[in-house]
Order: sequence, then C-alpha cells, then structure tokens
Amino acid sequence: MKPKIIVVGCGIVGAMIAYELSIQIAADICVIDEYSPAQGSTGAALGVLMGVISQKVKGRTWRLREKSIRRYRSLTDELQEQGYSVPFNSQGIVSLCFDEDKLSRWHQLKEKRAAQGWPLEIWSPGELKEKCPHIELESELKDENGDRTLRSVAAAIYSPMDAQVHPAKLTQALVAATQQKGVRFLFGAKVTGLNMNGSSCVGVQTAKGETAADWVILSAGLGSARLSEISAEPLELMPVLGQAMEIRLKGEVGDRTFQPVINGDDIQFVPLGKNRYWLGATVEFPEGDVPPSAKADGLKNLQQGAARFCHAIAQADILNTWSGLRPRPVGQPAPVIKPLGDIENVILATGHYRNGVLLAPATANAVCEHLKAM
Repeated sequence: MKPKIIVVGCGIVGAMIAYELSIQIAADICVIDEYSPAQGSTGAALGVLMGVISQKVKGRTWRLREKSIRRYRSLTDELQEQGYSVPFNSQGIVSLCFDEDKLSRWHQLKEKRAAQGWPLEIWSPGELKEKCPHIELESELKDENGDRTLRSVAAAIYSPMDAQVHPAKLTQALVAATQQKGVRFLFGAKVTGLNMNGSSCVGVQTAKGETAADWVILSAGLGSARLSEISAEPLELMPVLGQAMEIRLKGEVGDRTFQPVINGDDIQFVPLGKNRYWLGATVEFPEGDVPPSAKADGLKNLQQGAARFCHAIAQADILNTWSGLRPRPVGQPAPVIKPLGDIENVILATGHYRNGVLLAPATANAVCEHLKAM
C-alpha cells in the first residue's frame, strides 16, 4: 500500500514539494490549505531568484541556492512541455554598487563563482549606462536634517544565470501539473491540528474532518508555528512585513531587448513588459509582540528610493499595491527543513523568510530525499 503524505500549505513551497513528490515518490499525496493557491507570502513575493549574485559562497545556504537555480532552469521548460506557461525572465540580475569600498568583496565573489562554474560580471559605470541607459549613475540623497549629497554608482554586478519568475503563476502551474499526476488538493479546509498516537502523527484534522497520514509536511508559512506546538520543540517564527507595488511608466525605458531585474539599495525593480514593473519589497519588523502592518510611508519610501536610480519611476502610475508577512525563524537559520522535534513523521519545510520562491526547489528535493531515506 502506498504511504499517505499530507502537505499542509499551498504556497510556492508546498506546491513545489507536492510536484517533486509526485515525480520522485510513489505515494498517495494530498495538499491541504485554508485558502486558494499562492496566497500569503507567496502572493506578495516578486520571485527574484538571487542565487549566484548572493554573497553566500559555502555551506548549507549556498548549496540550497545553487540547487534551486539549477532546478529552475529545467523546471520552467518541463512545465512548458506539459502545457503550462510561466513568466520567467532569464536575462539576469543587475545589482548596483554605490560604495567603492565594497568593490573588493565583489571581485572576490566573482573569482569564487568562476571557480564554482558560475559567471559573474562587474561593469564600470560606463558599461552600466551603455547596457541599461535608464539607470542613473548619480543620485541625490537627503539626510534627516535636509542636507543634500550626491551619490554615484561605483560599479554594477551582473549575474546572467540568476533570474525572476512569477510566483503566483508558477504556483498555479505546479498545482495544475500535480493534479494531472493524481495528487489531491483540499482548499478551503483550515487545518486545526495534528492527530497523534503516542509520538507519531496519524492524521490531519480540519473543520471538514480528519485525513489519515503516514507523513505530514508542514509548509504553511507562519501557520506552521501553531501546528508545531504538539512537539516539545515547537517552531518559533517572526512575522516580517514586505510591501510592494506594480507601476506603469509613462514611456519606454532602457533597451527593450535587455530588461534584467535591477537591484539598488535592496529595492527590486522587476520588468513585466509593456512599461509595467514591480517594485519591492520592504522589510518591516514587528514592534514588540505587535505584528507589523502596512503603512503608506513604506510604499512612499519604496517609490522614492527606486526613483533615485531610475528617475522615470517618480512619475509612474501606481496600478496596484500589496503586502505580505514572511516567516522568519527565531533562534535558527532560514529555512527550517527537518523533522519536528521527536515526531519523526512530521517534517518542517517552512521559515524561508525572504527566499521562499528562490529556495522552493531545493526545499522540495530535501523533503523527497528525507522520505526516501526512511
């Protein structure tokens, strides 16, 4: 008899886990979520896949990023062959460096990536202007006293193998493809708890009844913490707010044949086509025990910050704004991929903080490998 596996949560991580399970493991798989796919932090994500350009060069964090970047290159083609088209910008990421003192660190990263088999380029300001003419080489900064200073781009780091994917459309494509493989999805079913027999979980309880399980994967973002309270080692997650917006510029900017993601001051400028862009995402922490809430100042600062390196953004039409809470682990690194304390048949696959979309493929593979080893 096939083992029964329940995945709790159908954001990008849960959908990716279900998809990879359906390929790698013969099992009766069911995904349960209170909402429709790609809600929560997935619905607020911009899908920027910063792997190679990340300063992480070794250890678990780099291994997860590298595996995910490799998988994304095959995954989108795989879904396309099955009839599911997912917007995927493969033109890379350009990160603006405003501090000359940091250039030596970028050159060291370039050498390290070359040794690892990944290309990374460092452009002079002139090269940046030639390739991305819509990016300003100089910008004016104003401090809290109103004093103004001029800031210049020292260099731009270009990562041609990093990319950007549409998180919600990817999640929906994964769900559709996985349903074709026989995986069941229960939406509109809030998980109220995990049913235990001794130290083993035997089922997932929802308002609609119990679903039996041999294995449970918790990938419900912030909701995973509540469900983990059955363990003597519950998971603690901190909600961190991210705000974003969709804008439309008054006219075309840059080279229409080369539209990479631009990162400046930790603001992502994501091209969507037809003069439309995403801007995001802020990082707003809770104040004490009060979860952060979206404030207009956050979006205003976001637009003003992006306008410093692309002046056209200041006059853009705002088409949409949104926000989402991202799960940041407390007391351990993100993400959390491991059994839930002494309950060996419940696996945590959550707490990805700002990298849920990026690390979803590697997370899914890690879950599959764990189940294969049992």
